[in-house]
Amino acid sequence: MAAATVTTKLERRSIDPVPESERHGHPRSLFTLWFAANMQITSAVTGALTVLVGVHPLWAIVAVVLGNALGGIPMALHAAQGPKLGIPQMIQSRAQFGVYGAVLPLVLVVVMYLGYFASGNVLGGQAVAQITHLPADAAIAVYALASALIAIVGYKLIHRFGWVASALSVIVFVYLTIRLVSGHDLGAVLAEPHLDFPKFLLALSLTASWQLTFGPYVADTSRYLPSATSVRSTFWWTYGGTVLGAVWAMSFGALAYAIAGKAFKGHEVAYVVGLGGEALLIPLLFAVTIGKFTVNVLNIYGGYMTVATALTAFSRRAALSQTARVTYIAAVGVLGGVIAILGRGEFLSNFVLFLDFLLYFLTPWSSINLVDFYLVRKETYDLDAVYDPNGRYGRWSGRALIAYVLGIAIQIPFANVEGIFVGPMAPILGGADISWLLGLLVPGALYTVLMRRARTAR
Repeated sequence: MAAATVTTKLERRSIDPVPESERHGHPRSLFTLWFAANMQITSAVTGALTVLVGVHPLWAIVAVVLGNALGGIPMALHAAQGPKLGIPQMIQSRAQFGVYGAVLPLVLVVVMYLGYFASGNVLGGQAVAQITHLPADAAIAVYALASALIAIVGYKLIHRFGWVASALSVIVFVYLTIRLVSGHDLGAVLAEPHLDFPKFLLALSLTASWQLTFGPYVADTSRYLPSATSVRSTFWWTYGGTVLGAVWAMSFGALAYAIAGKAFKGHEVAYVVGLGGEALLIPLLFAVTIGKFTVNVLNIYGGYMTVATALTAFSRRAALSQTARVTYIAAVGVLGGVIAILGRGEFLSNFVLFLDFLLYFLTPWSSINLVDFYLVRKETYDLDAVYDPNGRYGRWSGRALIAYVLGIAIQIPFANVEGIFVGPMAPILGGADISWLLGLLVPGALYTVLMRRARTAR
């Protein structure tokens, strides 16, 4: 009875540190959580984009594998920050940028969370609408509400739900993959694999960005693990789950779009569940809905903590009341639901632009955050100062902000966002977009140099 009472309690922690007495679990739970977060319909849509941009299906799958393998490295390196520090991912950015300075990347991450939550509501809402015959807007609202309720219960339920969704997604995707492959001439689809290298690099950047944009989430999902949990274990359990899940789902999406074309675009959920035939329509719709819940909940869960981190920077609050916590979650849920309803018409086209946009701003943050943790401060932080504008991390950190802004600026000449902006170096490279590589390497290196010079000057 006591155990049942504990498991039904709402999570108490928000932006405050998790004490050692409340730490629990094993890093293997990170595998199932991140496998489930990737093994779902939005990943399949991202895989479809690799073919949509003009890459041959076979090379699209190669781009899926390489992009996720590369992007998964910095993503999984963030996992160790959770157990070592016991605080949410983005509040730790105050140690690099200052308590007020961190608001700049925080605002951009809030945009990311809202965008992904909205896109998840569009796809999940498609399934809910087909199951319940609700109007599309009402189905989106139901899906957003259900996601918010799980986030309110909190960390333990999210991990348990991830385990269930992981097991269910394996069963569903094994079946759907067999149906997709056996029902079509795969040899014809993969024949004559010509390589358009600039477009291949674009597909590579799309899939790498999928992993890189998970950076702000990762420590949120590992911060309750015991502080003695090793860096190696958190990295490999996270990396294995996120890369394996994404590669499978994205490869499925690439093949589905190559085979179906317009039948897939704009009707992603209907096409996928239609592979199972009429008899399995409702069970597959339900499975797609449940599978998408994991990452949708992570979006609203991380979103509310990021909003709270930004707003509490000016009030010096180090924790939220239960009422405030629920209010933040509700606000993010409502706003994300409204964005989904207003933007669902051109979902697939808008989504590729959204991914491109995010990459330019998130890779410099991830670069600075990781080198600070592993190389500059070597996993040692003053947690009290994270909440105090007058503490050792101060209000603003000019060094981090300089590295961050220059990290964004150095990408601009190499950027290629189709229909919006093409940097002067992109045509020289045949239209290939390599800006994300510079955004990942340069800011961290510059920040490290600036920090070491500052310490030497003292």
